[in-house]
Amino acid sequence: MDKSTREATACLLIEGGTLLYGQGFGAEGCEVGELCFNTSMTGYQEIMTDPSYCGQIITFTFPHIGNVGVNPEDEERGKPSAAGMISRWLPTKQSNWRARTDLASWMESKNLIGVAGIDTRMLTRKIRSMGAPLAAIEHRKNGSFDLPHLESQLEAFPGLFGLDLALKVTSRRPFDWSNSIWKWPTGYQPAGNKRHFVVAVDYGAKHNILRCLADVGCESRVVTADTSAQEILQLEPDGLFLSNGPGDPAATGAYAVPMIREVIERSDIPVFGICLGHQMMALALGGKTVKMNHGHHGANHPVKDLRTGKVEITSMNHGFTVDQDSLPAHVLETHISLFDGTNCGLCVKDRPVFSVQFHPEASPGPQDCHYLFQDFARLMDTDS
Repeated sequence: MDKSTREATACLLIEGGTLLYGQGFGAEGCEVGELCFNTSMTGYQEIMTDPSYCGQIITFTFPHIGNVGVNPEDEERGKPSAAGMISRWLPTKQSNWRARTDLASWMESKNLIGVAGIDTRMLTRKIRSMGAPLAAIEHRKNGSFDLPHLESQLEAFPGLFGLDLALKVTSRRPFDWSNSIWKWPTGYQPAGNKRHFVVAVDYGAKHNILRCLADVGCESRVVTADTSAQEILQLEPDGLFLSNGPGDPAATGAYAVPMIREVIERSDIPVFGICLGHQMMALALGGKTVKMNHGHHGANHPVKDLRTGKVEITSMNHGFTVDQDSLPAHVLETHISLFDGTNCGLCVKDRPVFSVQFHPEASPGPQDCHYLFQDFARLMDTDS
């Protein structure tokens, strides 16, 4: 055992037997999940609190994590869903005027485990070659690890294929949302022009999506993932929004797809989906979804709008994708990834129904994708 191993306070165990040691930060304990990598240079607080990362351990490819710090405004949900974080170096000291505390302290307060000192370039290559392997992490300040227990935890984890996680992260009860996007110098403020009432189905909805809806004049009633079509239509909304979320869309679709299909068949209200909402929209329209090798996770993904030829820089977070060849004739592909050509958007001929795989609210471009919320609002203007 070399010196670095003896001084380790954290370890990473990958299926197949690879065991790596590093320095722990944040909370002590152990966690299991699917190992993915994220290429974002910042936004780590939003990523760790994004419900779409439920069941995943996130490797950040950017080496300097922590320099922006954290603050209570930028959490996508109150309770983090990610299983843990892996970084090249220990979190750096925060250096941003909006920061209220450092990343390591925040991770500990949120019961999140971090592992630093890992060669993240090597790990990224491993993830690409293995196809998002399952992994377990453990952080002990005294450097004493229970490896047999960690191995048993890893063996018991089923993976994300066939797993419905939306019911795990959805809100417990419906609630109303009207706060708008962050604006200088006041920060987040209540929306002004409320001209549309939208039902937003919470499969793991990010708060910034709801803010973007409010910014284009939508007051949202956020409902739980298993809300029925009858319950939604009884609210008489101007539009229906299908949120992002974690897990296998086919598993969540067991109860979500019949609802989406019924709303589309029984009404003419505009329907807009993002991420998991996009995938389940495809399923409801007759398409299929498949598991990707290592998924798309990052804030620098180029996507082409096939209708205009415009290339947008997008934020992505998904391990499943819509099978383009499975889409029926009345469903048009609107966007594709310029990394691998996978589907990133669709719409229905002669119906106010559309969705995208990427996250327009995450502002990677920074705002070249916000037109999608405006399109949704215009469809509701026309419908009314």
